[in-house]
Amino acid sequence: MTLLPIFLKLEGRNCLLVGAGNIALDKIRSLLPTGLNLRVIAPQARQEIQQLAEDRKLELIQRPFAPSDLDNNFLVIAATNAPEVNAAIYQGCLERNIPCNSVDDIPNCDFFFGSVVSRGNLQIAISTTGESPAVAQRLRREIDAQLPSDLGAWLENLGQLRREVLEIHPRSEARKSLLHQLAQRQLCESESCPSRQLAHAPLIEKRGTVSLVGAGPGDPDLLTVKALRLIQSADVILHDDLVPQAILQLAAPTAEIVNVGKRCGAKTITQNEINTLMIHHARAHRSVVRLKSGDPLIFGRAAEEIAALTVADISFEIVPGITAAFAAAAAIGFSLTDRNNASNVTFSSGHHAQSHNQSPLPEIEDTTRVVYMPGRDLHLLAQEWLQQGLPPDFPCAVISNAAQPAQKIRCTTLAALGELAHIPAPSLLIAGWTVRNVASISKLAALAVQTTK
Repeated sequence: MTLLPIFLKLEGRNCLLVGAGNIALDKIRSLLPTGLNLRVIAPQARQEIQQLAEDRKLELIQRPFAPSDLDNNFLVIAATNAPEVNAAIYQGCLERNIPCNSVDDIPNCDFFFGSVVSRGNLQIAISTTGESPAVAQRLRREIDAQLPSDLGAWLENLGQLRREVLEIHPRSEARKSLLHQLAQRQLCESESCPSRQLAHAPLIEKRGTVSLVGAGPGDPDLLTVKALRLIQSADVILHDDLVPQAILQLAAPTAEIVNVGKRCGAKTITQNEINTLMIHHARAHRSVVRLKSGDPLIFGRAAEEIAALTVADISFEIVPGITAAFAAAAAIGFSLTDRNNASNVTFSSGHHAQSHNQSPLPEIEDTTRVVYMPGRDLHLLAQEWLQQGLPPDFPCAVISNAAQPAQKIRCTTLAALGELAHIPAPSLLIAGWTVRNVASISKLAALAVQTTK
């Protein structure tokens, strides 16, 4: 069921509640603070509801419900213990186009009451679409425990300061940026408060910036704090194809999100076009996040983007991320280095891991080899390494979708590496004696089977 979370202004509007028992009392407590005109109809009423009527907080009519009671109401709540009465109320509301809530009766509801956390004018409402009010209540308690008690007063001061900013400064990107800054700062009553001085100071139109940000292996929990902050505040996000939706959904609703990925040889956009996009948005005074899978400085063509931004005189920064090699090593539970087996680590891509790479190698078996994007056919790579002198039983592990829900681990030896088939992308190959420094290949294989289940 698709719902639109909205906050209605109910002050002065007419609302009907049918029922005056325990359930009705709970709804009354939620409704009265809104300032609506509440009429309650029921043959009998709890003492607390009668007292509210005597205090003129609501109108109480003690008689059975009649269909004409629905007329001229903005909202209706059916809270009786008779399902047939609640259904009749809902049907009557449908005929009159009046939104209706039948308590604990999902089919006969147009809207649901949320579990609400309040701090003054701040309200956080939680809904499970009626599936489990208990879950909504648990989440409400957890959120309530984390929010500062003075948040409402701070928000009230911030609202007043925001109105002053809107009055002093004309609409601009600089004003928008200022309001976002103020929303993250402390406020005090003093006129010398730094936040108040900032709000009243002349605005300086911000310069566009570009941040080359590492999105890590795909798990949002593995983002750095700085990466998360930049993603949430970016005006424009230009992202690789491998960056998952779970991370892109962290962006602000107003952010422009553009997929500039080049995957599996399919190049729908060139690197020069990506460079042009970054420069264009930065010159339009936007904050741009160039979001790269893993770490931006590992096989991400960052050098070309840095050069283009430098020539264009665009301010930029680089925010490291957890590269896939580290996530994959963590996934199989082994260290890339080991005092007894591997004192070196080499990083290469599938395009440069074979014989045409003429870079000098460390001691051939003293190195953990990490190959990004090894490709689906590993036979040629295995043959090259065997010809270099690596032994057939050299341990290998292929990790796909490292640190993500779809993670898969395939363990083998160099001699059998080429026999692996149907390797889902993105994948990464780790080879070296350190892969088996804690357990044997057979134990690794059992781990792989458990991971894929």
